[in-house]
Amino acid sequence: MNLGAFTLLLALIGGASSQYYDDYDFPLSMYGRSSPNCAPECNCPESFPTAMYCDDLKLKSVPMVPPGIKYLYLRNNQIDHIDEKAFENVTDLQWLILDHNLLENSKVKGKIFSKLKQLKKLHINYNNLTESVAPLPKSLEDLQLTHNKITKLGSFEGLVNLTFIHLQHNQLKDDGISAAFKGLKSLEYLDLSFNQMTKLPSGLPGSLLTLYLDNNKISNIPDEYFKRFKGLQYLRLSHNELADSGIPGNSFNVSSLLELDLSYNKLKNIPTVHENLENYYLEVNELEKFEVRSFCKILGPLSYSKIKHLRLDGNHITQTSLPPDMYECLRVANEITLN
Repeated sequence: MNLGAFTLLLALIGGASSQYYDDYDFPLSMYGRSSPNCAPECNCPESFPTAMYCDDLKLKSVPMVPPGIKYLYLRNNQIDHIDEKAFENVTDLQWLILDHNLLENSKVKGKIFSKLKQLKKLHINYNNLTESVAPLPKSLEDLQLTHNKITKLGSFEGLVNLTFIHLQHNQLKDDGISAAFKGLKSLEYLDLSFNQMTKLPSGLPGSLLTLYLDNNKISNIPDEYFKRFKGLQYLRLSHNELADSGIPGNSFNVSSLLELDLSYNKLKNIPTVHENLENYYLEVNELEKFEVRSFCKILGPLSYSKIKHLRLDGNHITQTSLPPDMYECLRVANEITLN
């Protein structure tokens, strides 16, 4: 296979790999005439009367929420507390969005969230939380607590429907996580990026499909750590402190993995991956040579790497140093980025 089969980009390109989840915070409705069953300062569109929008109103407390509201938006306010009876009229609330407020754990009273037996989505991003909120209802599917000051996680035990957890941009360390995620059999998406972890967390459920741990201080991978995840597809460990000595030989040789991001670390050799991997990001390491065996155990008509995108820029590998049999191994690649 000749070099023309590839797009060899010669400039250092910034940017991270794409995210693989949908942002579905916003229902497909438009503000219009408000229905009569609504708090006077908020808006409940007649076309979507079960939603109440109270965004950008400089509110300092949760307004009266009338019965029948299932989707409540309280973003971009100055709410610093939630009274225990704030949602007593809407125990069938399904979405509660509290992003960009001033909430602290000590001012979230009682069991206000666990009383919401139909709650599926709870977002408290960009607040002043120092711990994860609790207790939470078993109905919860999507929990977002990003951009807070969280140093400690309580247990999520019993949340059998919890599928998405976003905890990026907090202050979590190894001892603040402990066994928080044990028993979450439905968990598919976990984002712990931009924290202060030095180790991979123990007790993560094997159901994970997406695991983001970028921008921490992780320096080693326990032997066979990722083998427990039978369906893991997307793994990010960029911007950590990984070196060759901290990575056992087959750490990333996981057959289900489609995307692996190890950029901005201290690697001198390319870690071995499974032939099924499609996107591999290794930019800005200390790589000195390209080893075909990192991608292909054997070469043959039916044995080759499924790599489509490979980033090697910001290393010591050049186009002239690439071995000829690389093209036979990476025969379906359509983009390889070099210096």
